[in-house]
Amino acid sequence: MASSSSTKLVLCLCLLLAGLFTLSNKLVAGESDKVNLNLYYESLCPYCQNFIVNDLAKIFDSDLYTITNLTLVPFGNAHVLPNLTVACQHGEEECKLNALEACIIRTWPDPELHYWLIRCVENNTKDWKSCVKFSGHEKVFNDCYNGDLSEKLILGYAKQTLSLKPKHTYVPWVTLNDQPLYDKYHNLAAQVCKAYKGKASLPKLCTSSALSERKVSSKLQVSYADEDIN
Repeated sequence: MASSSSTKLVLCLCLLLAGLFTLSNKLVAGESDKVNLNLYYESLCPYCQNFIVNDLAKIFDSDLYTITNLTLVPFGNAHVLPNLTVACQHGEEECKLNALEACIIRTWPDPELHYWLIRCVENNTKDWKSCVKFSGHEKVFNDCYNGDLSEKLILGYAKQTLSLKPKHTYVPWVTLNDQPLYDKYHNLAAQVCKAYKGKASLPKLCTSSALSERKVSSKLQVSYADEDIN
């Protein structure tokens, strides 16, 4: 886990770079041409955390963001109970962090902004408050998090997750243009490049030697929907 000071520095630099990238509209594919990348996840799933911190970072650390429309859906393997409360696979703390991240997405709709803050939270789940405080929007996030809005947002994400076809069976559950990647999510960058059919030039990463197939463990590193977590 990174130290608080180093985490703040990284988050600051990432948010600054995100703002600069947003100005480069001429390099970005049209919204209708972008590859729709959806991640259905839960905040305390270690495999989701690894995917968010390491795999998704490649999108914004490179020019891959120019052809990618990222949507984060923080609900995962949770259940909606008859009284409309939510029970999370990794307990109440996960429900709280899911709600916090839903509020971050709501407050900062631009993926180039909310991704880096959520990454900070996922990389420091025991010290997530420092990430929120350093963002400069602590009050806005907390008002959403502590109010009824966060509950409504989570129920919306629940509906979105539970209506998936085919149904998700584990997290991280990754889809490209509404089609699940299954175990191919390990090769995210290559899959995004392959899925892009737009008119803009392919990002440099797509033709780079750095784009290589990752070896996948024989055991899929996921949290299954029917798995009990102690």
